[in-house]
Amino acid sequence: MTVTVKVLIPAKLAEPNQTTQYTANGVVTLIDKFTATNFSASAATISVNLVTAADAAGNQNLIVKTKTLQPSETYTFPEITGAALNPSGFISTIAGTASAINIRANGREIT
Repeated sequence: MTVTVKVLIPAKLAEPNQTTQYTANGVVTLIDKFTATNFSASAATISVNLVTAADAAGNQNLIVKTKTLQPSETYTFPEITGAALNPSGFISTIAGTASAINIRANGREIT
């Protein structure tokens, strides 16, 4: 068994449409940290799904729904920290506002 510490989602803008941000390709992935920062001057929302390989992002795998971030707020998502993704599972997000929230995640891939 090999464990590799990895940036799962490099810092990037969260899209205002449901978007796959990371897929556990042939590995089991443990999510160590997931952050979102609202860099805009207004409140903004983000939703996060942890999806199994045989599924699509939807209410059945919604972990955080429309989390409101105030201007300049950073949130570290304790709801997601420590979660595992089996092979082909993925992280998907949707921002309620375009060009307002940056996301980043790191974790460990196990092969």
